[in-house]
Amino acid sequence: MQLGVSEPETYIEARMKQFKLVDMRQQYPDLIAEAEMTSMGYRDFLIRLLTVEEEGKSARRTEKLLGNARFELSATLGEIDYDFNDTLDKEKIETLGELHFLDAHENIIVIGPPGVGKSMIATGIGVNACNAGRSVLFVNAKELVDKLYDEMIKGKLPETLEKLNRIELLIIDELSYIKMDKERESLFFQIIRQRYEKRSLIITTNLPLGRWNELFTGQLAATAILDRVLHHCHVLSITGDSYRVKGSKHSVKKVRTADISQTGEQPCQR
Repeated sequence: MQLGVSEPETYIEARMKQFKLVDMRQQYPDLIAEAEMTSMGYRDFLIRLLTVEEEGKSARRTEKLLGNARFELSATLGEIDYDFNDTLDKEKIETLGELHFLDAHENIIVIGPPGVGKSMIATGIGVNACNAGRSVLFVNAKELVDKLYDEMIKGKLPETLEKLNRIELLIIDELSYIKMDKERESLFFQIIRQRYEKRSLIITTNLPLGRWNELFTGQLAATAILDRVLHHCHVLSITGDSYRVKGSKHSVKKVRTADISQTGEQPCQR
């Protein structure tokens, strides 16, 4: 049956391009062949077309969100080795990975010494958020406050703060190795204040909460910031050895064991 279209293929290509049906446009010839081969009904064929487009758009959106997040490492919660460190609360981490805290506009603070997996946990939760279609930004704490300071000098601070406020999950990594002056402290406080009960934060740090005054100009500023961050917050406290240090020791031990097995030498007793 003709529908008044003199060149069907040209029409289909043009309309799919016009309506930005990227995946349908790429796959419809194969989908038509599949439908004809299986005697697919009209309704099922339409569902098949829509499913292909839906899945393609979702994959592209996730890819874009992951790129915009600027994660420093590729990590998922499924890659965490809980056997390595028994202070990692698997149940709590996996629950946070379900992202209910985002809907409730709650925060997460991950505290622990260097190398115990703080950034990996934060990244894993952030990746889950991207996969769920949520906007994320992963940023080093010093780089964040320095960027805000530069934008203030340029007179562009309001625009930058507005962009940050639109991000659903802001991950501030390594809030540990800086000592803020009054201006940077004020800028950091603005971030905390504008997200309070509206947007979620994840902060990783190696400083216990009682020592946050070392980051700011004094206890008063630390208290003002902590009051807002902790009001609706999940705290993960991790102790133990560094993955990197323990991993390198394990590698050295394996090499030495291999050398001994090849030479037949006995290990020195110390």
